[in-house]
Amino acid sequence: MTEEQPKKRMPRRRRQQRLMLAALIVPALTGAIGLAVIAIGQSQVYFYPPRDLPSPSELDGRTVRLGGMVVEGSIEQGLETDTSFRVTDYVETVTVVTNDMLPGLFGDNQGVVVQGTLAADGTFIAARVMAKHDENYMPAEVADALEESGRLEEYKKKGLVEQDR
Repeated sequence: MTEEQPKKRMPRRRRQQRLMLAALIVPALTGAIGLAVIAIGQSQVYFYPPRDLPSPSELDGRTVRLGGMVVEGSIEQGLETDTSFRVTDYVETVTVVTNDMLPGLFGDNQGVVVQGTLAADGTFIAARVMAKHDENYMPAEVADALEESGRLEEYKKKGLVEQDR
C-alpha cells in the first residue's frame, strides 16, 4: 500500500511574484497591440475617384488619395508655385490645388493620383502629385466610370484604356 504524498505548494512569496508579473505583462501587451492597431488604421491612405470622394466633414481632415484624369485645359500655373487643375472620372470633377513639383508625365487627359486633404469648399489640397506608369495610365476606378458614362470606347480608340478591358 502506497501512501499519497501531499502536493507541495509553491511558496506564497513566489506565487505573489508570478501573479504580479502577469498583472504587469498582460495590460502592457494589450496596450502595445492596441496602439499598433490604431497606428496602422491612422496611416492608411484611402483612394477615391471623384464620384466617391466623401464630403469634407466626413473626411474630417484625413489624408486621402484622389485619382482620375486631368481635365483638358484645366491646368493653371499660379503666381508663386501653386498649380490648380481639375481631376475627373467623367462622372464628377474635383478642383485640385498643389505646390508640389509636377511629375514629367503630368498633363491634360493624363491619369493622375493626388494625395492630400479636402478643404471645406470642396477643393482638394494636394501635398503630393503622382502620374503613374506611362502616358497610357488610367486608374481602374476611372476606367469603370468611363464605362458607366458610355465613353469607354472613345478612350480605347485614343489608346488611353487597354483594349482588353
